[in-house]
Amino acid sequence: MEKIQTVLGDIKPQDLGITLTHEHFSLNFDKFFCAPPESLAKYFNDGVNEKLHLKNAGFIRQYPYGSKYNINYEDEDTHKAVMNDVKIFKEFGGSSIVENTTCGINQNLKLMYEISKETGVNVIAGTGYYLGMTQKSDVLDISVEKMVDSYTQEIVEGIDVKISPSETVKVKCGMIGEIGSAYPISEFEKRAIIAAGETQSALKCGVTFHPGRDSPNSPFEVMRIYLEAGGNASKCIMSHLDRTILDDDKLLEFSDLGGYCQYDFFGLECSHFQMNHKIDMPSDAQRIGKLNLLKEHGKLNRILMSHDIHTKHRLVEFGGHGFSHIINNIVPKMKTRGFTQDEIDTILIKNPADWLKF
Repeated sequence: MEKIQTVLGDIKPQDLGITLTHEHFSLNFDKFFCAPPESLAKYFNDGVNEKLHLKNAGFIRQYPYGSKYNINYEDEDTHKAVMNDVKIFKEFGGSSIVENTTCGINQNLKLMYEISKETGVNVIAGTGYYLGMTQKSDVLDISVEKMVDSYTQEIVEGIDVKISPSETVKVKCGMIGEIGSAYPISEFEKRAIIAAGETQSALKCGVTFHPGRDSPNSPFEVMRIYLEAGGNASKCIMSHLDRTILDDDKLLEFSDLGGYCQYDFFGLECSHFQMNHKIDMPSDAQRIGKLNLLKEHGKLNRILMSHDIHTKHRLVEFGGHGFSHIINNIVPKMKTRGFTQDEIDTILIKNPADWLKF
């Protein structure tokens, strides 16, 4: 029987419900700090440690990686806010969330287990390696074979997670990813992609990739390496296309490769992208336009949506849109742009289940 593996155990694909396929509950993003412009530094309390409040909210929305408190997404303040946000997601009809944090940015399986247990939301964890720049030196030399062993063990056998001083549970990952790469792709990152292809071929599980920010060619190169390693295109997500492939013709060319085209920055309405100043980050309305383009070219079953929340300012507790933004704000907008309820259900329910089941 086909199944989907959550942190609490297996569920049937038809029980997945409305699903966000790319989110984070906890991670270490310290290496991505970007100082704000010097002229604005005083609004960040000498640049770094001021908590979020109304007087600095606008500045942090513009320069989110310029606040060290904002990018500290693994402290108690964050964990409480994420728990509350997932409860709100559940209140508005959300059912499942795929948590994409992998090795290099501090995966927290205990928190995933606790959130799923308390909220009733299905949580699917990923196995794998993030960008090479985030890894410790002893990790960078790991072979493809050892990566495959690691991916396989964490999916098939699971990981021992201590949830209390007296209780340890076995938590299984339900997919591979997000596997991170820069552009050009480093040797370590290439091995992680190859291992994902080999493991996917054996286990038939889903895989999700984070392509480099600096070239629209990055998704094509990641897909080439993955396919040559034996990976199935129909079980592969290319994340962050919002900031990676901006040209319509190139987007359609990529969609012809057969993978899922994921728009996962919904809720980001700031055109300035601190990670790459050359990119004009699209608005939510423009994202919906890209989804419509894919739909009109027969790729409805290749579309996925999410928010990729990984900083405090995007959580409801800190004045953000939260995990329920797509349900509450984007779905109604999609209907005004010609999407039917059946088409929306395909994107938010059917496609995630097809990707995750194995």
